[in-house]
Formats: sequence, C-alpha cells, structure tokens
Amino acid sequence: MQSAWGDERSFFDLHAHDFVRVSTCVPRVFLGDPLRNAAAIGELYDRAVADGSSCCVFPELCVCGYALDDLLQQDAILRETLEALALLKARTAPGKALLVVGAPLRVDGRLYNCAVVLHGGRALGVVPKSYLPNFREFYEARQFVSGREKCCGDVLPGDFLGEAGVPFRADVVFRCAENADFCVGVEVCQDVWVPVPPSTFQAFRGATVLCNLSASNITIDKSRYRHALVASTSSKNYCAYLYTSAGAGESTNDLAWDGQAVIYECGDLLGESERFADDVRGQALHGDVDLGRIAQDRSRDMTWSQNARDFRDLVEKVRVVDFSLVPGGSHGLGFRRVAKRPYVPSDPATLAERCYECYNIQVSGLAQRMRASGLKKLVIGVSGGLDSTHALLVCCQALDKLGLPRSNCLAYTMPGFATTAATKSYALELMRCLGVSAETLDITPSCEVMLGDLGHAYAAGERGRAVYDVTFENVQAGERTNHLFRLANHKGAFVVGTGDLSELALGWCTYGVGDHMSHYGVNASVPKSLIQCVIQWVISSDFVGAAANAVLTSILAVEISPELVPQEDGEAMQSTEDALGPYDLHDFQLYCATRRGFAPAKAAYLAMHAWASDCPDTWERAHFEREPPPTLAGAAAVLEDRAFPLAKVLDFQRTFLRRFFLTSQFKRTCVPNAPKVGDGGSLSPRGDWRAPSDSSWQPWHRGWQATVKWARASAAADGHAELARDLEALMSVYEL
Repeated sequence: MQSAWGDERSFFDLHAHDFVRVSTCVPRVFLGDPLRNAAAIGELYDRAVADGSSCCVFPELCVCGYALDDLLQQDAILRETLEALALLKARTAPGKALLVVGAPLRVDGRLYNCAVVLHGGRALGVVPKSYLPNFREFYEARQFVSGREKCCGDVLPGDFLGEAGVPFRADVVFRCAENADFCVGVEVCQDVWVPVPPSTFQAFRGATVLCNLSASNITIDKSRYRHALVASTSSKNYCAYLYTSAGAGESTNDLAWDGQAVIYECGDLLGESERFADDVRGQALHGDVDLGRIAQDRSRDMTWSQNARDFRDLVEKVRVVDFSLVPGGSHGLGFRRVAKRPYVPSDPATLAERCYECYNIQVSGLAQRMRASGLKKLVIGVSGGLDSTHALLVCCQALDKLGLPRSNCLAYTMPGFATTAATKSYALELMRCLGVSAETLDITPSCEVMLGDLGHAYAAGERGRAVYDVTFENVQAGERTNHLFRLANHKGAFVVGTGDLSELALGWCTYGVGDHMSHYGVNASVPKSLIQCVIQWVISSDFVGAAANAVLTSILAVEISPELVPQEDGEAMQSTEDALGPYDLHDFQLYCATRRGFAPAKAAYLAMHAWASDCPDTWERAHFEREPPPTLAGAAAVLEDRAFPLAKVLDFQRTFLRRFFLTSQFKRTCVPNAPKVGDGGSLSPRGDWRAPSDSSWQPWHRGWQATVKWARASAAADGHAELARDLEALMSVYEL
C-alpha cells in the first residue's frame, strides 16, 4: 500500500501512516569554540539520524555559544562560525534529516542572531531572529540587529557557504517535496514570547512542525512557563512545536542554564529532556509527530482558516522552500505513547479531575433541564448495572443541587426473564441507600402478553437459544421503556435515559420505544470505560456513604450484560462483550473515527501499539514505559489491563466499523437531548456528529480489507511467520 511519502512501505513503518520522527537536541557547548561545537553538534545529529529522525533542531547560537557577550562581534568567532557551518552542511549531504542550528552571521555590516537550516549538503535558508530582548538580564540589541530591520532583501547577498541566493527571512517555511504534510517553520527564542510570533504566519502557510532555537537562561518556575507557552502555541496553531534551549557549557558569569527541551503536538506533550544534565555527549530528545492528526485538526476548525484570511497579505509573503527527503524504515512508534483509552487518562490526578468534570457536567445539565421543564420529579429504570447506576447517582446529585428531596427520584427496578438475583438485589439496595423512591415492577407478565399477541414461540412454551431471538430481547427492552414513559405521565415527571456513548456508537440499544429513548439522556456522551471510572471516583470521594459505596463496588465487579436472555443450566450470564467485543477497544476506534477522522489503516496501526499482545521483539522498543491502567489515588485499578493478538484487534475493528458506519446511524439521527461531556465529542446530530442514515460503509470496509492484507504481507516480508499465519487466518474468515 502506498504510504504518505508516496512509496511502498511496511504496515509497521511509522512513516507509512503519516508520522515523522523529530528531535530537539541539547549539546554540551564549548563556549567560544565553533569548530569544537561543530564536531559535538555533528555527532549528536548523527545519533539522531541513526534513531530515525528527519528533523534535528539545536539551541540558539549553539555553534559558538550564546553567552559570549561582546565576543560575538569578534572576527575570529565569526570566521570560525562560517567554517563550522560549512562542516555541518557537509554532514547533511546524505539527505536523511534537516539540521537547524543557531549562529551569528554578519550581513552587510550588521550582525544577526540566526537559525541556519541545512539539508542534503545545501543551505536551505537562514532565519534571522525578529525580536531581540533588551531588558533585565538580556542585552541582545547591543550586539545584534533584528531581522525586521534588515536592508539586504530576502536573500543573502553574494556567496553563503558556497551558494548564492540563499533565503534570508523570517517568513519562510521548508516543505518536503515527497510529503507536503511535513513542512517546517523556524523561529528563534524570544520570537515565540511575543503576542503574534512569526510562527503564526508560518503555520498559516502550511508549517506543521515549528522549531524554536532558544538560549533562555533558567530561573525559578521558568520551566513551567515554557511548558505553558509551547503547549499553547502548538495547540492554537495545530502543529508540533520543537523547543530546545542552551544547557551545560554556557557562561555562568551571571546566569544559569538548564538545557530544557520539549516537544508538543497540538497541546499534547510528546517528550521532555532531562534538565541540568551535564553529559559531554549532549542529549537528543525524539518524538514521533502525527502529521495526519495536524492536517485533520486544521481542516476541521474553520476559524483557524478564517483567522488566516485576516492576515492574507502577510501569509502570502511567506516563501516556501522545497527539499527532498525520503525517511528510512522505522518499525513502530518508539517515541510516542499511544493512549489505550483516549477518554480515560491513566494519571490518578488527571483522572480524578476528568471524573469530577464529567459528573458535574451531567449534574448541571440535568438540573437545568428540570428548571426549564418546571418538573420536580424524575423517573429512572435501575437494573443494577453500570449505566443505570451512574445515571441514578447523577439524578440524586441534581436533586441535591436544586434543594429537592431525593424521594423525588422515582426509581424502578424492572426484572424480566433473565434478570439475576444479584443485580436485582444491587439495584434495590442501592436505591435504599441513596434514599430515592424505590419500587419493583415485574415486566414479565406484560412481556408474555405481547409475545402472545405476536405469536412468538416463547408464548407457545418453547425454550432455548433459538427462541431467545432479537424480538424476545426487544420486547423486554421496549416494555421497560414503555412503562417508564407512562409512569412519567402518571407521576408528573420526566424519564432520565441511561444509555452511554459506547452503546450509541455500536447501536447497542433498542430503537424508539426502548432504551434508545428518554426525555433527557445524561450518559449519552460518556463512554462505558469512563462511567466505570466515575463510579469509582464517587466511591473514593465518599459522597454517598459506606453502605452505598459497598453496593457500588459490587456493581463495578459485575459482567456487563443486558440480561435479556435466560441462562440455561450451567451457562454463564449473557455477556455484551462476548457478543460485541471489548468496549475498551471499541471506544478506542470510536475516538479514532469521530475525533480524529483516521482511515482504518491508521486506526489499526495505533490500536496495535495500544492493545496488541504479539508485537515481534524485532520492532523498536518503546522508549516510554507501558501505560498503566487508569487508577484513582488510594484505589485499585479501575479497568482491567488487557491485551489482544493483532488479528483479534483487527477483527474487533471490523465489528466497530460495520456497526458504526453501516447499521446504527439511524438511531443516532434522533437521539434525545444530552450534555456533551468530553473532547472526544458526542454523537448527537445537533452536536459533533452529523451523518446520513443511509450512506455506504464500503470505503471503511475496503480500507479494512486492504489493511489486513497489508499487515499480513508486511509480517511475512519481515519474517514474522506466526503473526502472518494469524492474519492469514483472519483473511480466510472473511474470504479476503
């Protein structure tokens, strides 16, 4: 299959899926010794290239050292700086990676603080610093002229490193001819600290990877500010931002240096260097940047393009310099952690905040709906399962918020043909502990009447799996919803829905008069995996007391089941995941499809990194520790840390794609009102997801088929025979 770089690559190669490896490098500086610095920079560059990097950025003035003060004006320093740049230019001759270094350059009698971009034995361009700090400890205007004040035009006059016509401007980007998504912009230190940096216009002109060469001495708490600044810049520009600053070797006459380097992508931290390191070999921090994600985010946010039009004159002036680069093969995302659960962070503090926000968004939404409706009572069905338990907790909190008694929550447990004693007891005990108005309403008599009216085999006394068909299941789901709506009419209340985002994505709900419908669906944009975590957060926060906490703990341990099919002797409880596959994996695919818009091949590649248990040992070892399962402080892991063979990951992906794109959109087209909760979005047609109910799924189906074939061929070509056999077996199942 053709990659994003226009060539044939292995499925397991990160470049095949529009990733690129980049590096922020912090060399040990030899102050005032450009030739020695050139050797150190060259060695660090070679190390990064050997690790598969395609872009290496070094600190401000690293060729000679930043803290030289008036020595920067000395001819000896400037002459050797040019010699050092010539050596570094030659070092890039193989054309495997861009090299971006900082150096002072004298042009037409003026000294500029510059970033020099080298590649393939060429000087692609020189970017002068636009904004010179001249306050507090900074005195750059004593030595340098701003690039905004240059008088020589937009190319260097005469010969520079043996070349004529080298671009000399801040408004320039460097674009890969083989993959236009890989486009690099460059700015120097203070340039990013101003309200409207040069990188803004570089991004508008197509730069997806922005590099900042900084010196930036360290003071207390400055590191935190750098993080905030770089994160914000990468977020608002929808780009990767590579920031590197001077470290060991710079003068400590009056300042100190920590050598901080960070890589952010659209607000997400990909990596950070060790600060205050004193390794003579320097540091190279790598990150695997998702160029496809950047392109997706930019194309979705129309305000980004609208803002660019406001600065059209400036954006149109940005010059594009093309270069040729075809990266080598790199198996696996060795420098990027792929979150197993995009909706559920693994860090305890972040997870606790996520649960707090989720819970309170739901509570606030329900409270406002009660105010607007003028109704002071709620009706809810409580099964003793996860979703209805979570919705019941939200109902109680909303009533508390409005100053209404919890008895105004009219909660009904409605046992049917397959309800187990355990879940029924959990439902009753939880309702008692929470102080709601609790009743049991057995739906089996009304279901038997309807089954009889339908002439169903069950009404004739037949039993067994063949009898327990979709009609048998949906009669029960429909009867429950029918009773709840009529009870709401009768009691002057409205029905609170319990179905969640994961079920809605898969169409795992009974349409119309069924669990698909309610007056207000508090869980509709909360995935199943996050609901489990919020319940655990309620327990950990001790909101409902020890007795209720004990029941909630028991509910979390129960197998996820609709309890619609009776158990035969010796049979296990009906399992939703046995029928559909793991919710965790479906949630992962949902995020890739709706939040990212990724094609099946890329979603499968990411899922492989997050979930596959049979990645060959010959692949690159991940440089991050394996992501731990989500955990709240003081509690055991909320979700099981599972893994699956790649063939199963792909099989489950097909289930998701078919159900999401082919069979269930009509249910999402008419969902009840519900508050949007997470950045992963909702599936409401009035919110994040608008799609026709009758479109084809063939582009995703064909994409999935091609992905399986590609993965099998790549596994065979790479010598992973067992993996190739497993994928061959999957192909046989679907006759590929």
